[in-house]
Amino acid sequence: MKFETRILHQTNKQTRTIKSKITPIYQTTAFTFNDLDELEGYYQGNGNYLYSRVGNPNTDELGEAVARLEEAPAGVASSSGLSAILAGILAVVKSGDHIVAADDLYGGSFHLITGELADLGVEVTVVPFSDLEKVEAAIQKHTKLLYTESITNPTLRVENLEAVVHLARKYSLTTLVDNTFATPYHCKPYTKGIDLVVHSATKYIGGHSDVTAGVLVGNEALIEKATAKIVNLGTNLSPFEAWLTCRGIKTLALRMKAQSANARKLAEALREHSFIKQVYYPFEHGEDGYGAIVTIELQETVDINGFFRQLSWVKIAPTLAGVQTIVTHPLTTSHRALPKKAQEELGITMGLVRISVGIEAEEDIINVFTQALENA
Repeated sequence: MKFETRILHQTNKQTRTIKSKITPIYQTTAFTFNDLDELEGYYQGNGNYLYSRVGNPNTDELGEAVARLEEAPAGVASSSGLSAILAGILAVVKSGDHIVAADDLYGGSFHLITGELADLGVEVTVVPFSDLEKVEAAIQKHTKLLYTESITNPTLRVENLEAVVHLARKYSLTTLVDNTFATPYHCKPYTKGIDLVVHSATKYIGGHSDVTAGVLVGNEALIEKATAKIVNLGTNLSPFEAWLTCRGIKTLALRMKAQSANARKLAEALREHSFIKQVYYPFEHGEDGYGAIVTIELQETVDINGFFRQLSWVKIAPTLAGVQTIVTHPLTTSHRALPKKAQEELGITMGLVRISVGIEAEEDIINVFTQALENA
């Protein structure tokens, strides 16, 4: 072969017999076949992979890994948490159907269901799931789905999943729960009867703020439908990002144990602080912490911008769940697109601060926040 040919093909060695400890990165757009018979065999169900948008060993590994953690039969990875939510919804509803959703969903989810889905002809009623009588009253003949979060963002209400399942079964509805904040370390909604469980794997599943990914798990039939949506809408995850997320998931238990314990200690330390109006944290769930988010509402006398400026090593970012402690201002980031009335009803005020607690020393985390309060 000429040099121009050799340089492309001499490194294309077959390594299927090499027993790697970690799954290699299958950073390829497509998979090859020896002949047309082998290609046809793929379409007859005798082969695994054709094209990475349709399927890839790395993305499959991630979906299966989260499904195992959630004790669900099947899972599928996608390009983001929001695309995983969309795939789950579209696996259940179509134009003309109706969804009843919690009013305290993440702002991006709220916009998806009340804006984008409305444009597709899907009706949505948003109600407080803290009052299941209102949820039941919102159910209509064409309702197909109940959608909520196991721990809500940002005020950390813990959902009564058993009651949601009971109501859904009464009306033969499908349930979808976002388990991003709790993670399967603290809660496994599928084991409680929830049909579909979704994660923004960008957050705790990946855990290191270096990947954007989503995962949806549930029974085989629904995941098969959701997978078709991901494939046909082109919201698949890249192999490298799937590989990174699988690497991160290995330390999920260690991270959640440390971060949740730190979060509870911080919440306890700030609970009686004179400059704080309210601390949101699920104190009644778990003696060693229940999730790694603490949300606080500052007193009106505190200069909110001054507070953020005084946080020294704590970064301000519109996300959560990395191993470093960070803060977010929901009113101007995650929930800024909500109608003003909805913001007021949910308590999304100028003084509301969401803290994503990291793995730093407990004393340092507490000190940086208490000092910032005093200085602001």
